[in-house]
Amino acid sequence: MKKYLLLTLLLAAAISMYAQDIFIVKGQIEFEKRVHFIANIDDIYKKDDDNGGGFDFINSIKKQLPEWKTSYFNLYFDGNKTLYEPGREVTIAGPKGPDWFNDPAQDNVVYCNLDSKQSVSQKSVFDSKFLLADSLRKAKWKITNDSRDIAGFNCRKATTIINDSVFVVAFYTDQILTTGGPESFNGLPGMILGLAIPRLHTTWFATKVEMTTPSAGTLTPPVKGKKATNADLGVKLQSVFKDAWNKKYAQHAQWMIEL
Repeated sequence: MKKYLLLTLLLAAAISMYAQDIFIVKGQIEFEKRVHFIANIDDIYKKDDDNGGGFDFINSIKKQLPEWKTSYFNLYFDGNKTLYEPGREVTIAGPKGPDWFNDPAQDNVVYCNLDSKQSVSQKSVFDSKFLLADSLRKAKWKITNDSRDIAGFNCRKATTIINDSVFVVAFYTDQILTTGGPESFNGLPGMILGLAIPRLHTTWFATKVEMTTPSAGTLTPPVKGKKATNADLGVKLQSVFKDAWNKKYAQHAQWMIEL
């Protein structure tokens, strides 16, 4: 009896050790994206900056809006290919606010080939849809010793700067070997399961990871939109926003679009 008990304990220990060493190479991740609506409005529409009484109008609308806007995105991955796209819809009760309050990155589709270091993104920019083919974002990540649990995975913290001044915090797990993440973020030693951009009051955190094999047609680049590069889009946005009455809104919108 003791021999059987010892064998059972050794087998359980071996299974536990094996489980800890499992590395995932394909699957589907659901991300919950949260935007602090009111904080962004407060940043963009300052009373001290208002010259035409518009602040009172903004403040009256703000009282009718939810504090947070929540949306969901799916990230499919298989080896070194990823596809990020809108996921399940969220039913919002009450007023949604004018269209110009909406997040310009609310329907982004981003395909990445991590081997060739190329991406294809489909982005709606106001009334136009762009198809952006370009190289992957090159971020200089600084990995720290801080960590947190996200969707059951131990994730390590890293930070970087984008657009010259926008601070980004990411949490990645090396248990998922694909080095991708939400939007066009990548380049860490594993999958990014958490992302925060304090200046945009926006976060992306994985709610679940499913170890499934994406269908053959899932991991394909988007095809709709006006073809351009990221640099082309940047020039276009600068032209559109150069005469904007609110420069803070223009800068905030451009940062969101260029994610």
